[in-house]
Amino acid sequence: MISNPGTEASSPDIATRDQGEPTAVLAAAERSLMSDPGHRGRFAEFGGRFVPESLIPACEELEAAFRDARIDPHFTQRLSHLLDVYAGRPTPVTPAPRLSAELGITLLLKREDLAHTGSHKINNVIGQSLLAQRMGRTRLIAETGAGQHGVATATAGALLGLDVTVYMGEVDTARQELNVFRMELLGAEVVPVTTGTRTLKDATNEALRQWVSRTEDTYYCIGSVMGPHPYPWMVREFQRVIGREARQQCASLLIRGVPDVVVACVGGGSNAAGTFAGFVDTTTRLVGVEAAGGAAMTDGSVGILHGFRSQVLQDEDGQIAEAHSISAGLDYPGVGPEHAALGGSGRAEYVTATDEEVVEAVVRLARAEGILAALESGHALAWILRAVASGDITPGSTVLMTLSGRGDKDVSELRKRVGT
Repeated sequence: MISNPGTEASSPDIATRDQGEPTAVLAAAERSLMSDPGHRGRFAEFGGRFVPESLIPACEELEAAFRDARIDPHFTQRLSHLLDVYAGRPTPVTPAPRLSAELGITLLLKREDLAHTGSHKINNVIGQSLLAQRMGRTRLIAETGAGQHGVATATAGALLGLDVTVYMGEVDTARQELNVFRMELLGAEVVPVTTGTRTLKDATNEALRQWVSRTEDTYYCIGSVMGPHPYPWMVREFQRVIGREARQQCASLLIRGVPDVVVACVGGGSNAAGTFAGFVDTTTRLVGVEAAGGAAMTDGSVGILHGFRSQVLQDEDGQIAEAHSISAGLDYPGVGPEHAALGGSGRAEYVTATDEEVVEAVVRLARAEGILAALESGHALAWILRAVASGDITPGSTVLMTLSGRGDKDVSELRKRVGT
């Protein structure tokens, strides 16, 4: 049990097994539904700031800087300008007519794969990189799994003249060689992490350790809605553009104005958080799809990982359990705290897809619509296909799926599994 939830100081690669907090603490927690979680960074009982004492000032400085920046017209206008003219926003909502006809539904795809660098990651990274520059930082560090966040960070670093170091699990550097080369081509240093499972969890551990040692000139650009407060809130706000655009686009496309179901893949959960934020105040059903081999919402329990309290995969002693997914971007043993809160409240539901279902879904979309989705996004489509077949999605329903990234990076993995 951690006596002070604001200064948890254990090693970042160990989850602290939750023993239950006093009722008064939970009753006093800031409660929010995809709004400002307050200075404690709480989404109901989840979130918070569980870091070594040495990182508390850096987190507080970051929160103050973000709160100031988000109401500064100069900052918000510059961010909006770069998202438009550099990142390629707004991304379209694309109907999938052939697949829709096969399934008996109307399937719409929010095309984050068409954003610069090939995924939604650029939205958050441009925002955080501008914030780093505003704070006087000259160096960015980042963790990455599938490499898309690393590529986006390297891209923003090149754009803004910031040095970039990316930590990536050794296993992921092997299965995502193309993205490693892209990062290096953009001028970033890629550091393979050889400890633990050598995947995203361990890359995050190393990035946190490096941040502790160089907070004066280094900005830690976290890639998902995880980490200590203010990261889960801040990343969701930078990704909110997905849901805001999609809500406006659906209003012009659909008679009802909003889809019946909104679906997105969930690892840490940034693309899902950004999408859900656009529809959380409607009656639209919100569904997040995790990897069956790393489903923190389905198979996890409440604990602390990488500075935040959420649902995590852990054993009886609070040690992190290994997660597995065909997609490196979902190979993470936890989920963002706001997703834990949304699931706990019943506003969103969380399901899983297997590797085999994902491969089938990616191939089916490619051959029906000429769109090659990332394996991460394939999880969302895999659940849609299964839900239609089982009747969980009824005929005639309108379904919006966030296609979070393009599949170029995954062709080597797909080639091993798909017959030609």
